Amino acid sequence: MNIDLANEAETLALGKAIALLCPQQHFVIHLEGELGAGKTTFSRGFLQALGHKGNVKSPTYALVEPYNISGRSIFHFDLYRVSDPEELDYLGLEDYFTDTSLCLIEWPQQGQGILPPPDLNIQFNYQNDARTVQLSAISVAAKKILNKLKF
Repeated sequence: MNIDLANEAETLALGKAIALLCPQQHFVIHLEGELGAGKTTFSRGFLQALGHKGNVKSPTYALVEPYNISGRSIFHFDLYRVSDPEELDYLGLEDYFTDTSLCLIEWPQQGQGILPPPDLNIQFNYQNDARTVQLSAISVAAKKILNKLKF
């Protein structure tokens, strides 16, 4: 599914729309695209829709930012600075990818071979001053989300 996003507000709205459709069990979203393409903006809309009130910044240096929202563990990864996927072995990934966690992963290609596969892959691309996103459902749960998505 391809969606055109004219501005930041539409990127936030897409994040919110997908967040409200996510299941309560384990779910992984890969966010791909160039620097500044909208990955963190999408994540901000996503987290705000679930009830996060504070700032949402890209965890470029920390690699992962944990959120506990309404008793649910949500982890926002930014793997831009990872040069070797094996660096992720030291993060204790098994603690993040539980049966109930929700994970947003920016730059997932940096963890290729170490990260679990996504349920939903979102590719952000520049289209002049706007953005185009390509949403690819990998799991049955993600297919249900895209079938319900009204955007």
